[in-house]
Amino acid sequence: MFDAVRNNKWISQAILGLIAITFAFFGLESYVRNAGSDQDVAKIGDIKISQQEFQLAAREQQEQMRSQLGESFDPKILDTPEARQAILDDLINKRLLQIEAAKRRLVVSDEALNQFAHGIEAFQVGGRFSTERYEAVLKSQGKTPVGFEAQLRQDLAVQQLANAIVRSSFAPNAVADRILALQTEKREVSEIRLALDDYLGQVKLAEGAAKRYYDENSDQFRQPEQGIAEYVVLSLDDIGSQAAVSEDDIKAWYDSHRAQYERREEERRASHILIASEKPGVDKARAKAEEVLAEVRKNPGRFAELARKYSDDPGSAKQGGDLGLFGRKAMDKSFEDAAFALGEGKISGVVQSDFGFHIIKLTGIYPPGPKPLAEVHSEIASELKKAAAARQFAEAAETFKTMVYEQADSLEPVAEKFKLKIVRSDWLGRHSANPGSGPLASEKLLAALFSEDSVKNRSNTETVEIAPNTLAAARLVDYKAATQQPFDSLQTSIETLLRRQEAQALAVKDGEARLEALKKGEDKLRWSAEKTMTRLSAAAEHLPPAAVAAVFRMDADKLPAYTGVALPGSGYTLYRLKRVEAGAEIDTASRKAFQGQLENFAAREEMREYLAALRERYKVEVHLGALENTAGRE
Repeated sequence: MFDAVRNNKWISQAILGLIAITFAFFGLESYVRNAGSDQDVAKIGDIKISQQEFQLAAREQQEQMRSQLGESFDPKILDTPEARQAILDDLINKRLLQIEAAKRRLVVSDEALNQFAHGIEAFQVGGRFSTERYEAVLKSQGKTPVGFEAQLRQDLAVQQLANAIVRSSFAPNAVADRILALQTEKREVSEIRLALDDYLGQVKLAEGAAKRYYDENSDQFRQPEQGIAEYVVLSLDDIGSQAAVSEDDIKAWYDSHRAQYERREEERRASHILIASEKPGVDKARAKAEEVLAEVRKNPGRFAELARKYSDDPGSAKQGGDLGLFGRKAMDKSFEDAAFALGEGKISGVVQSDFGFHIIKLTGIYPPGPKPLAEVHSEIASELKKAAAARQFAEAAETFKTMVYEQADSLEPVAEKFKLKIVRSDWLGRHSANPGSGPLASEKLLAALFSEDSVKNRSNTETVEIAPNTLAAARLVDYKAATQQPFDSLQTSIETLLRRQEAQALAVKDGEARLEALKKGEDKLRWSAEKTMTRLSAAAEHLPPAAVAAVFRMDADKLPAYTGVALPGSGYTLYRLKRVEAGAEIDTASRKAFQGQLENFAAREEMREYLAALRERYKVEVHLGALENTAGRE
């Protein structure tokens, strides 16, 4: 809330948010222009997108999703034709925008480039850009400043073009009103469920049906190859835990970078208790703030405890109301005036701002001048340790790769060298690792583990980067080849499957016959009790999407109206619409939020149409055969 507004200071975040409207999968990364081959996955005029480039994008997407979803991420979701097509589409889209940005001579000045790079937190020490930190971070990622700045300049030019497109879109009020009316419209509906299980007794399988299904779908019943692996992981965190920084190093850095730790204007530190208010309810919020202030004045030593109890600012409340250091123009004007008028240790009266009512306690005054070493000691130590770890990791990574390759019959030498633990897995398959498998959730590492050389010679795999600044190598210690499961062991489950398929077909047939009778006016069925729903509440009640669409597609001009929906694996459901009412009026805040969502949808559509036009202009060709050849190789 209040501290969140204060901390939202990167204009670059807004720019990246706009570019995210355009692309689902890619961020700021470089693309290698490649002369291509017969196996190129796409072509834009004379410019080719190679399989290697596609596989790089796929790996980056996998790691990005893994970092976002954590243990819930399943690598298999990217190993489908649809996922590969989506990744390729994003590659093509970005390349099209790069071509168009160059054609329009969109350039990024050195000043703009430096401003953006200097604002990246990873390159900062003590809140200021550090050249040494910048070079160390790039080195740890295998990049050079020249290459990074070239890719960044290109991506910022693309952002200029994309922003010009998405910012031109808008959602008219009339459209928003119409869609809101549809979303809140109330429909009174009853139903009859024709459950699949009720038709199982009518099913009679043909002689030999299960065996025929088994023979025609034999690939479904193969037990995939399996193996037990052992692996080691080398990460930047491992190196960082071993990195040490001396007091002399910290003092030397402080002495040589004093200007970096100069406080240029007076800063203050304060804690607050916020009682949030919105119209109506301002008077009630003010009264509550006055009550809390009275309690604070009786027990000033309990300010932090009372902030945790009463404050509506969740970020600072957890810290006892502490907002940290801030200067002029960092806070709401009324809050700033009150904070800078207080003496140290003093508590304000009730202060009103755009966020509500505040009770402020000033906990520190810091005049302009050099910050003492004690104040920045831990900050410098942390950053120097990170920089040292980045340098050491870059060197260790080369040694790690070399040892894994040259001493291919064991992981023990490299584990001993870097004090790493050799981890042994349970039985796993080439594509069976789940996100809880840690490093063995990496499709690339699994592919190396089950490669011909690894299976035949039980040698170490190549070194694989399974996450940023994280390397792994593995080896098979036991192996079982793929086998076909015998029909006898599967017969019962196949027969169950076929019976349910037949029962589903019978339920649908019966449901469709009943629906035809209903539409002719023959309604003698026993319906469930009516329930009122909107498009929004239907989703909350876990109504299947197909059923939601059918219910709200029924014509309300002639009631009652009827429809039916086949629900695979469940049966068939009939619906009767008895009454339709207009929805309640939406409050101003909800309407504004919905309008924002519509504008985002409009921006996406604008960009989709623009990219479609670029595809026509630059003659995009997609080589589906080459794209399918990338399956399982990411």
